[in-house]
Amino acid sequence: MTPELPRLPPRPAESHKGDFGRVLVVAGSVGMSGAAVLCGHAALRAGAGLVKVACPAPVQPLVAQAQPCLMTTPLPADEHGQLSEKALTPLRDLAAWSSVIACGPGLGLNRGIETILLGILTDLSRPLVLDADGLNAAARLLQNGHSLPRTAAPLILTPHPGEFTRLVGRTYPPEEMPEAARQLAVSLKAVVLVKGHRTLITDGVHQRRNTTGNPGMASGGSGDVLTGVIGAFLSQGLSAFDAAVLGAHVHGLAGDLAAAERGPVGILATDLIELLPAAIKTVILS
Repeated sequence: MTPELPRLPPRPAESHKGDFGRVLVVAGSVGMSGAAVLCGHAALRAGAGLVKVACPAPVQPLVAQAQPCLMTTPLPADEHGQLSEKALTPLRDLAAWSSVIACGPGLGLNRGIETILLGILTDLSRPLVLDADGLNAAARLLQNGHSLPRTAAPLILTPHPGEFTRLVGRTYPPEEMPEAARQLAVSLKAVVLVKGHRTLITDGVHQRRNTTGNPGMASGGSGDVLTGVIGAFLSQGLSAFDAAVLGAHVHGLAGDLAAAERGPVGILATDLIELLPAAIKTVILS
């Protein structure tokens, strides 16, 4: 028997945008502004009440123009157009506004990202979804002997297999991946979602395999969309494990709807975003 999917809480008729959470997306850099847009837009389409993208100042106008429903905040940047260490101070104030933080898409690989990540993990007690370059920064910290200090707030990691290898320092064959992911979840006190065919989700105790999705989703930006979806579900009150399970299902279902409508080749991350409401409707009515 397939376990029942988590459900989003019902929306009372008198609801307003403040009832569905405030997602802070920390993402983007020069040349990668699209990652920030995709993540933030997906969070809106997945039901977050308010989404604010905090990005390097040089790309803030691009993000704001790409999706006017997003709020944006420019942060200090280095000479390469990536976040500088000075961004951590304004991020503390932005975290106080937010209910959930989604961090990593398109941030780049400068050393300032590691400082910012440590500050987010240590000081900002908000549920955190960590993806992409946020995971790469985490891997460098672990390789250099640092722990990933964490407040009591939930932490979700969403690596693809390559990022997972960097996090744990070695490659695992597919049959060993469930145990390796479980051990990482236990060691970091986190939910670990390993992306791919039959995406694996574990919190170290519970484990699920996702059954939606198709190879047409293997295109740039798809993971950024998933990060936004999970952040949105967290902001609407789901637990970290349930948000990851439902996020993977809905994300894959949007991909399946896109494949049915447009064919299995050429699916874009933006296609997934536009079909998220239909995928969520399918889950609600099932």
